[in-house]
Amino acid sequence: MKRSKRYKESADRIERSKTYPLDEAITLVQETSTAKFDESVEISIRLGVDPRKADQMVRGSVNLPAGTGKQVRVCVLTKGDKEEEAKEAGADYVGGEELMEKIQGGWFDFDVVIATPDVMAMVGKLGRILGPRGLMPNPKVGTVTFEVGKAVRESKAGKIDFRVDKYGIVHSAIGKKSFSSDQLKQNIQAFMDVINRLKPSTAKGVYIRNISLASTMGPGVKVDKNTISEAA
Repeated sequence: MKRSKRYKESADRIERSKTYPLDEAITLVQETSTAKFDESVEISIRLGVDPRKADQMVRGSVNLPAGTGKQVRVCVLTKGDKEEEAKEAGADYVGGEELMEKIQGGWFDFDVVIATPDVMAMVGKLGRILGPRGLMPNPKVGTVTFEVGKAVRESKAGKIDFRVDKYGIVHSAIGKKSFSSDQLKQNIQAFMDVINRLKPSTAKGVYIRNISLASTMGPGVKVDKNTISEAA
């Protein structure tokens, strides 16, 4: 892969074989983030699980204490009184069948979809469209609920969903380059706390294998996982 001169200069500051303490890793990620826009800071965690087994599928959600730094567009699929509740909570788009038809037509101007259980029979028809994009409402992560107002506010405040991929790796954005190091640290610790709580009982051996941080356009920095647990 051809790398830019800027990327190579940033990568030269990082020892590929070294794992850095969390504080130092955060500083390196911020200092090697040289794009002209406010890059996201992303975490990648390799887990000792077999995602092919249903009882080892790691999936959940977490409320990031410092938020995501991103303006989240929330679409709520519901009916009746819950429509007004969603609007009052700050949902960007609220509706029922008309919104579902719009989505079937290729409209995706949103980041999160929340649905009430009473419309899931209809929402289920959107599975092939929303599923591959990671947008399908799911009760396990709190996006299928009658507590619409609460779900909307949490999504707006910095709640994120995640799931392990087929390689046993969890990827997620946990803030922005412009965040303070303390804000990024809080978000990382909150994220790792949830990951640890979701450890499958059937997982064998080492659960948290490797952790790395990177900005959107920057090189990865390996993190000493012990410094996260110590800080927490």
